[in-house]
Amino acid sequence: MSIWSRISDALAALTAGEGLTAVFERLRTPPERSVAFAIAVIALGAKMAKADGQVTRDEVAAFREVFTIPEKDTAAAAKVFNLARQDVAGFEEYARRISRMFGDETDPLTDLLEGLFYIAMADGEYHPNEDIFLSRVSGIFGLSDACFRSLKTRFVPDVDPDPYAVLGVAPDAPMDEVRAAWRAAVRDNHPDRMMARGLPEEAIKLAEKRLIAINKAWDEIATAAQA
Repeated sequence: MSIWSRISDALAALTAGEGLTAVFERLRTPPERSVAFAIAVIALGAKMAKADGQVTRDEVAAFREVFTIPEKDTAAAAKVFNLARQDVAGFEEYARRISRMFGDETDPLTDLLEGLFYIAMADGEYHPNEDIFLSRVSGIFGLSDACFRSLKTRFVPDVDPDPYAVLGVAPDAPMDEVRAAWRAAVRDNHPDRMMARGLPEEAIKLAEKRLIAINKAWDEIATAAQA
């Protein structure tokens, strides 16, 4: 059964009057959590679309890059998106429910925030309301300021690239610490690790782009240290 069929089943299980947030209370363990992750990206993406006031073709295309949606399953994705846009619950309530679903595990929440950054920047613009939205979601998720800066540095073109921020280390960190952070980041982004975090296979392709940024940051720091 495809993830989109499982999403359809999860939506069908909602009783009359229940909002989409109820899904996050039910899908707490693998493999169901991969379904919840996909729904969370769609739902928060829908809420973010309301933040900047529009949904562009680029944003839709970016979402399709994160999740491969067969034509026959487009209706399931559209239903989640529309439910989230129409739900009276605000994005903060969505973020709180999703945060509770993952508990103390911050890695899946970082992956989710990364997907939202990717979608937000698909149209080439970083709207101030998107920044407020993503910053608030990051805070509710309990992610560090350094984590948020790292993602923002990688995705927002007019933010000065900071290789140290990408690796999550201080600019004055010794090389041994920087090297250890780089190796840990590469290890944590292995597909097997990401599958263990409850991500659907479709979302793991984000790790390929992330690893490019991680290795580029390490190369910049290592080259500067040798100069």
